[in-house]
Amino acid sequence: MRLAHGLAHGLALGLALGLALVAAALVAAQAQDGGLLTQPAPPRKQAVTYLFPEQVTIAAGKPVPIELHFRVAAGLHINSHTPSTSDLIPTTLTLAEGSPVRFADQSFPRGDDFAFPVTPSEKLSVYTGDFTVRVELLAASAGEHLVEASLRYQACDNNACMPPHTVPVVFDVIAR
Repeated sequence: MRLAHGLAHGLALGLALGLALVAAALVAAQAQDGGLLTQPAPPRKQAVTYLFPEQVTIAAGKPVPIELHFRVAAGLHINSHTPSTSDLIPTTLTLAEGSPVRFADQSFPRGDDFAFPVTPSEKLSVYTGDFTVRVELLAASAGEHLVEASLRYQACDNNACMPPHTVPVVFDVIAR
């Protein structure tokens, strides 16, 4: 009797071990094939992209108007530079500290009116699609300068807003 019980226990243990090995092999095969267990999270959609310019030539010592072009991803909007209420985060453009070039002036476009379907009477001022920020660029001295600026914004879709984000705005300035 003890022998039969020992054999049954051994068989059960062997079966459990065999099933565990098969499960481990399936997991390993799925990982090699790029299965669900190893799939990285989908890349976060870039809400705003700086398009151009990559380089501008300006006269040194005097403000020169240039246009900076951006694109908001399809299905998203960002608050304009002058949002409709003070609790919304405005879109802003700033230069890195110590920049050899400065913005003598900035002009953001007027935002488009946007309303969520649940509150059609509440209009928000937003940018969608392509928009352009006009700046007057001033280089105090002649030479080649790398401009490193940042566009800070908050993107939303029709259901929720994402945390504020900053996109780099980098271009070369040749001042003569």
